[in-house]
Amino acid sequence: MEAGNTPRVGAAVRRRRRALDLTLAEVARLSGLSSPFLSQIENDRARPSMRSLQRIADALGTTAVQLLAASDETRTVDVVRAGDDSGLDREARVRPVVRGRHQLHALEFVGEHEADREFRHRNDELMYVADGSVEVEAEGRIHRLGRGDTLLLSGGVRHRWRSTEPGARVLVVAVGDHVEVVEP
Repeated sequence: MEAGNTPRVGAAVRRRRRALDLTLAEVARLSGLSSPFLSQIENDRARPSMRSLQRIADALGTTAVQLLAASDETRTVDVVRAGDDSGLDREARVRPVVRGRHQLHALEFVGEHEADREFRHRNDELMYVADGSVEVEAEGRIHRLGRGDTLLLSGGVRHRWRSTEPGARVLVVAVGDHVEVVEP
């Protein structure tokens, strides 16, 4: 991926922070990151790791996926190659596979992923295990998924997941929170 096409989340972070009427110092306190680092991110002079981006998202009451989606213009046709550098920390082993603001978000997770964070999305989410295996805790049950398995989580279901093999590859596709899903 060309350097000019890598996600820059600065404008999205700044818009969200200002919409919540928060100062950089307040976001720094809430996220545990420094004000100078947050300023560098907002001005696209630094790119956060996925872990730092999630800390910022938590402080701003949103998700890393939403910040990434809000950071890039929507494209009508966009190919994301397997080797594309997403601009995120390579150690995080996560990359967006859909860029821009669309009706869905998609992330690929590779390697270890711990169940240290609970998720609850407004809309539906689909998990597909491309390689390895994972465990998903949802509605009080543990669901073990292997290669080729999928799991659908309806909007509002609290869940957490972890990889159970070092080489696990998981695709997570979610309906965007900005999309209003109407029940039939």
